[in-house]
Amino acid sequence: MVATARHDRVADVAGHLRRAIVVERYWAAAALSLGAGILGVCALAAIVAPWIAPHDPLSQDLLNTFKGPSASHLMGTDQYGSDVFSRVLYGLRVDLIFGLVTTYVPMVVGMLVGMYAGYYRGLLDSVTMRLVDLTIAMPFIVLVLAIVAIVGPGLEGAYIGIMIVSWALYARLTRAEMLTLREQNFIAAVKGLGYTTPRILFRHALPNVIRPNLVFSMADIVLNILVLAGLSFLGVGVQPPKAELGAIIAGGQPYQLNAWWITTLPGLALVVLGIGFSLVGDALADRLGGRLELPS
Repeated sequence: MVATARHDRVADVAGHLRRAIVVERYWAAAALSLGAGILGVCALAAIVAPWIAPHDPLSQDLLNTFKGPSASHLMGTDQYGSDVFSRVLYGLRVDLIFGLVTTYVPMVVGMLVGMYAGYYRGLLDSVTMRLVDLTIAMPFIVLVLAIVAIVGPGLEGAYIGIMIVSWALYARLTRAEMLTLREQNFIAAVKGLGYTTPRILFRHALPNVIRPNLVFSMADIVLNILVLAGLSFLGVGVQPPKAELGAIIAGGQPYQLNAWWITTLPGLALVVLGIGFSLVGDALADRLGGRLELPS
């Protein structure tokens, strides 16, 4: 009787765990599909903006200022009579390109630095990590603003400022993963076979260290896009009349009570873009979390 009851409890626990795993995988797949769908629509809209934008984003029509959303102007018009929807489409192009460049260029640099530092250890590791600590210790937004002050308002300063700092976060994350990997049996095996260091790092270690970096990059890209939007809102990022979501929101800020659509609708577009990246990041964290594999 006791053995039977124990067996039933074990079976109940196992069944509960299996159901929980199935539900978790279902929601992870749903989040990935929804996030990828959002990003796909945003990316497609940005790519085909010249063909689907109903108006020139830089054109002004002073006879049609502050027009609310309608069939001819889906997101209304701003204080210059420009079509907000057309400007949002072109603004998505700027923000997506900026986010991708300022995220994945530093990620590649940081992964290279972190892999070599974690693999060799010793003096190289010590010098590298002190440089990483120094870079991370710098106030991020203050550094970006300082670079913008030197270079001048616009995209160039934002690119330089963010990429100077971002690589260090990926280097620290990769180095921590590499310290674990270098003690794994398959790394010892390929060392024993006499493989070169580049082959060990790029063929056998890279597929494992890239997983946490990809997950982190989904949050980092949202942060970088928001930094650009914030800089534009402060007037030191993308300069009018060029379309960028933060600049559009900043331009409509004085008219929120009379023309809410100028700030609200581009702001919602920015929020939806961030939700898309966050959903993909959560799904990648569930799918790629923590397993070490020997690449074939």
